[in-house]
Amino acid sequence: MKIGFIGLGIMGESMCENIVKKHDDTVYVFDFVKEKVELLASKGAAACADSVELAEKSDVIISMVPKSEHSRSVYTAILGVLNESKICIDMSTIDPSVSVDISGMVKKTGAQFMDAPVVKSKPAAVAGKLGIYMGGDEDVCEKMRPILLYMGENVIRMGGNGKGLVMKICHNALVTQIQNGVNETLALAQKNGISIPDYATAISYGGGQNFYLDGQAAKLAAEDYTTAFSFENAAKDVNICMNLAKECGLDMPGEANVQKVYQKGMEMGIGKDDWRSTFKLVRGY
Repeated sequence: MKIGFIGLGIMGESMCENIVKKHDDTVYVFDFVKEKVELLASKGAAACADSVELAEKSDVIISMVPKSEHSRSVYTAILGVLNESKICIDMSTIDPSVSVDISGMVKKTGAQFMDAPVVKSKPAAVAGKLGIYMGGDEDVCEKMRPILLYMGENVIRMGGNGKGLVMKICHNALVTQIQNGVNETLALAQKNGISIPDYATAISYGGGQNFYLDGQAAKLAAEDYTTAFSFENAAKDVNICMNLAKECGLDMPGEANVQKVYQKGMEMGIGKDDWRSTFKLVRGY
C-alpha cells in the first residue's frame, strides 16, 4: 500500500517521518516549500512535483495543512485522479462543516474520505505518540487505524465524517480555557511574590493539577517561547470553536474570553510565537 503525504509543516514533517520509518512500502511527499520535501526525501520518502502526481501514485492520501481553505484546495486539485481504489485522510484542523463538504466531494469520485485531526504538539509528533480522533465510515476508519498508529498511540473513532474534528475543537477549547486559567492565576501568584516553580508544585498538590501546566511550567519559568504549537494555529482553533458554537446556538462565555486574548495577540503580531505567549498577554508583558 503506497502512502502519499501532503503538508510537511511543524507537525506534518514529524508525522510523515514516522510513516517513512515504519511503513514497508513507498511514501510519497509534497509540500510547496521545496526544502521540506528535500528533507523527507533524504530520510527515504519519494518526492513529488505536486499534489496531483502524489495522488496518482498513492493508494492512501494524507493531508496535513493549516486551514479550511487549504484542505479544500488540496482535494479540489486532486479530484480528477481520485477513484474507488483510493482513501483520503485529512489530518488538518479545519471547520467540521468544510470537512463534511470535502468528504461529499471526494466520495462522489468513488474514493473514501475521513478526518483524523491530532492532539498534543511537536514532541509527541516526533515520538509518534499523538492522540488521533477519527471521523468517517467505520470500516474505512478501522482499515486506516494501522497507518494512523504509525503517528499516534491513542486512536479513537468519534463518529461519521466531521466528528473527529468536532472532538478536536472541543478538546482544544477545553485546553485553551485551562491555559487561560493557568495564566490568570499564575500572574496573580507572581504579583504576590510566588515563583513559577513554587506555584506549579503547589498546584500539583490539589485539584487544580493539569496536563498543560505540568508540561509548560519549566518553559514559562525560563521565558522560553520557542514554537512547538504556534499562537496563530491556536487562535485559528479558538475561532473555529466559536463559529461551531454559533452554528449550534450555544453560548460559550469562557471560550469567548479566551478568544479576546488570542485576538489581542494576533493584533500585536505574535502569531508565529508559541501559544505559551498568551501568558505574557495576560500578565501584561
